[in-house]
Formats: sequence, C-alpha cells, structure tokens
Amino acid sequence: MPSFDASVTIDAPPDSVWTVLTDLPAYPSWDSGVTKTEGEIAAGAKIKLWTEVSPGRAFPLKVATLDRPSSMIWTGGVPLGLFKGTRTFTLTPDGPGTHVNVHEDFEGLLVGLIGRNLPDLQPSFEQFVAGLKALAEASG
Repeated sequence: MPSFDASVTIDAPPDSVWTVLTDLPAYPSWDSGVTKTEGEIAAGAKIKLWTEVSPGRAFPLKVATLDRPSSMIWTGGVPLGLFKGTRTFTLTPDGPGTHVNVHEDFEGLLVGLIGRNLPDLQPSFEQFVAGLKALAEASG
C-alpha cells in the first residue's frame, strides 16, 4: 500500500500554523505543488485541488475531520471505496513552536492497480511542509 509522509517543526504556535493550514484559497501562494483550489476548509466540506503532479485534473476531497488546532483529515478516491486516499495533518505543540506531520495512505480493492501508477508524491509532501513552515513563521 503506497503512503507518503513529511514532517517539520515550525517556529510558530499551533494556532498560527492552523490559520495558514486552513486557508485553502491561499495554498497556491505558498504550496508550490498546488496550482488552484476551490472551496473552503470546514468540517464535512467538499474541496478541490489542482496540482503540478497532475496538471489539468481536479482532485475532489472531503474534509472528514477538523479538530482545531491539532488535526485535520481529508479523504478522496473513487466510488464504492475501490480506491481511497486519506491525508492526515497533525499539529503538536513543540516548546514554543509546532511539530507538523502530513501523512497519506491509500487503500481499497484497486490500490494495487492504481497504486502502481501513482507518481512519487514525496517531493510534493516535502514542498508542502516547507511552504507551510515559511509562511507560518513569516506570519507568526
């Protein structure tokens, strides 16, 4: 089962990091892997992301869990649970700063077939946490 993971410690309190993390319309300005967004991050909301990894394709996602300022979970995939991705964002106080972890797992009957064709998302995860760190520290 493919999975991706990236972590960073940010010199800003969890509330400040959370503010940046949940401002979806601003993602293209700091996450070099995201080219366009649609929607607002709220519990149960549906959002869309367009990325450099798959230009021209929108990724529809659901904000499955939103627990300010400690965790957020996005889910997406194909119908009937045949292929599902679950991206978990975890913020943990770390002294005066915040440790952030972003992790994504894939599951479902088609994970073997689709998983083989997934691009390497690790660089995108690393870009994401680096961009989050830069903006949260500059805003913080």
